Amino acid sequence: MTIQTIIADDEVLARQKLRHLLEDEKDVEIVGEGATAQETIELAHLTEPDLILLDIQMPGMDGFDVVSALTSNKPATASPRIIFTTAFDQYALRAFEINAIDYLLKPFTRERLLNAMQRVRDHLAVQNEGLKPSRKADEPYTTRIVFKSRGRILFLPISDIRWIGAEENYVRICTERENHLLRETMANFESRLDPRSFIRVHRSAIVNLQYVREIRTDSLEGESFVLMQDGQKVPVSRSYKTRITGLLAH
Repeated sequence: MTIQTIIADDEVLARQKLRHLLEDEKDVEIVGEGATAQETIELAHLTEPDLILLDIQMPGMDGFDVVSALTSNKPATASPRIIFTTAFDQYALRAFEINAIDYLLKPFTRERLLNAMQRVRDHLAVQNEGLKPSRKADEPYTTRIVFKSRGRILFLPISDIRWIGAEENYVRICTERENHLLRETMANFESRLDPRSFIRVHRSAIVNLQYVREIRTDSLEGESFVLMQDGQKVPVSRSYKTRITGLLAH
């Protein structure tokens, strides 16, 4: 499977850098470069790429205008995947709201770019072949999440999360001082977490082992729960109890 790719950036050196970083990726074919938003749109209509590496601040229109022009009245499967490449972090939330594959802050490393490219491969595999997304052995897990909560855009380190609970179509992210609701599934969220730190203890609960004090069983009800360091009790289902007990024993 070849990933036909457009590089869109108004800076020549930035486009050259991306070409250089991708030159050893045999499944990536650069089908064109755009220096302006309009040029990128016309090139995308002509080549129908799988992926656009897209700067946000470009002459004429910005990167979001490009995405809007290319996705208007089209199903998601017919639109190119987008990896934003920018020097500004304030657009991150908006980028994820339109389902961008990734958001790379300049200057980024080759490793960071290749991690994003692996997500593109996974996305294409799911769409084209119905395959379960794969994770490279050396691909890092998520280290922070970006979301909007109570009028703020938060860049929350994953290590600050104490436990996660499912609430219908949302997950509740619990930290030391605050809770946040995100529209996300437990399965998708769990796949982004390092299993050496986070473990599923119930179909509706994931805990950060760093903040677990012990496992207890209620003498009256016979139900087990994880006792967190702050005193919070998180229920443990029987199917997960053996697994978490074994991890805490090491």
